[in-house]
Amino acid sequence: MLNFQRTQKEDVIRFAPFFAGQTTHVSDFSLCFQFMWHKHFTPDFAVAEDCLILHEIYAGRAWFHYPLSRTGDEEAERRAVALIEEYCREKEMRLHFTNVAEKNVPWLVLRYGQDVSVTNIRRWRDYLYEAEAFRTYGGGKYAGQRNHVNKFKKEYPDWTFTVYRPEEEGELVAFLHEYDAVQRAKDNYLADEEMDEVYALVPEIGKFGLLCGLLRAGGKIVACSIGERCGDMVVVHVEKALRGYEGAYPMVAQQFALAFTGGDVKYLNRMDDAGDMGLRKSKLQYLPCEVVGKYNISPRRAIDRIAHLPELQTERLRLQPVRDEDADAYARLAGDPERNRWWGYDWREDAPSDHPQAGWFLSFARDLFREKMELPLGIYADGTLVGETVLHRFGYRAEAEIGVRLLPEAEGRGYAAEAVSALCEYAFEKLELERVEAKHFHENARSGRSLTLAGMRRCGEDETFVYYEKTAKM
Repeated sequence: MLNFQRTQKEDVIRFAPFFAGQTTHVSDFSLCFQFMWHKHFTPDFAVAEDCLILHEIYAGRAWFHYPLSRTGDEEAERRAVALIEEYCREKEMRLHFTNVAEKNVPWLVLRYGQDVSVTNIRRWRDYLYEAEAFRTYGGGKYAGQRNHVNKFKKEYPDWTFTVYRPEEEGELVAFLHEYDAVQRAKDNYLADEEMDEVYALVPEIGKFGLLCGLLRAGGKIVACSIGERCGDMVVVHVEKALRGYEGAYPMVAQQFALAFTGGDVKYLNRMDDAGDMGLRKSKLQYLPCEVVGKYNISPRRAIDRIAHLPELQTERLRLQPVRDEDADAYARLAGDPERNRWWGYDWREDAPSDHPQAGWFLSFARDLFREKMELPLGIYADGTLVGETVLHRFGYRAEAEIGVRLLPEAEGRGYAAEAVSALCEYAFEKLELERVEAKHFHENARSGRSLTLAGMRRCGEDETFVYYEKTAKM
């Protein structure tokens, strides 16, 4: 199973081998983005199949970034997706992907079928430009930018643009403070926070291998730009210019492109507009060749479609929601130490005390269904509760695991096999599952006989469990 590690913002350098060659054109897959916005996303990371997998909590929901292969191996990324799915099943987490490149959306939609939500939030889309357009500002469509550059050059004939050197850190920070004095007066929380992160980024320019250029007029820094090479693009993370120097922004943008693009660097990614309409207008005026989507994919499981527990009838049994009047009998079943031993779950992990009231067990089971964690049905024989069968560990490829437990007095009558068979039939016909799984401890051979009688096939074992499965075609 995936092993996620916590990441401190200074440690994002670990991601460099994956970001350096990335081909998604998504700016989030860059060192600067992860460093500057770490406070908001604070991702954990894992490496599997030679892919980087970022996992973050945003707005109370867990998100997995689409796996990023070190070498661009799409098949490896798809194998990593399967590992994420299994991780979510084991951890009983909902699966949500973010930063999915457009090229990977069709595959994921086909993988999950019709039960998938796809969103592409406009304010987070990146603006991608052909680098050559910035290098030349050629043609009528860039006449405005070209005019601003010419005015700047005429006004400041002693202008220079140089690649940043470490010994210029103090001068760069002084420039940022001058720029910042005006920005803070606007009382914009996000802008202020971004400036704080820019100050923190400056000492890391060398460590991260960033691209930084300084535009001077009269020997004074009047604009700067900081970017990062990611595959065939350079992501422009920071671009600042002092007020009063007309044309400084288009000038520094062009000089940055001339200094750091060309050859196999074909694009500039100037990031998103965060929903700022003024910024959106400005970015569109530079005529992006693509507004890069960052898709969110949220597959739904079969249980997510079920609003009410079903009622199933077999030759001798009725499977139905456990009745209120059977709360004591259900507590005897769910709280029995021997049954818990083979069930593989200790109710004390979730109980409010070591001696909860009988009604708590039934209430907890109902909560699990409301949260779409499991589908539990009481097993009734002649109107009496004799056990429970449950579908749980629902996966995202139309699979689930089945379990069954009986009260001591109901054992040895074939009820377990009959109940499992009925619930499997419901799973295939109504929930449209493709596979139902089961397992039992090696020491509990009786469960194996019941599963075999229910039509399940033994498919493997490990040191602890024997595994079974049943598919729709069996």
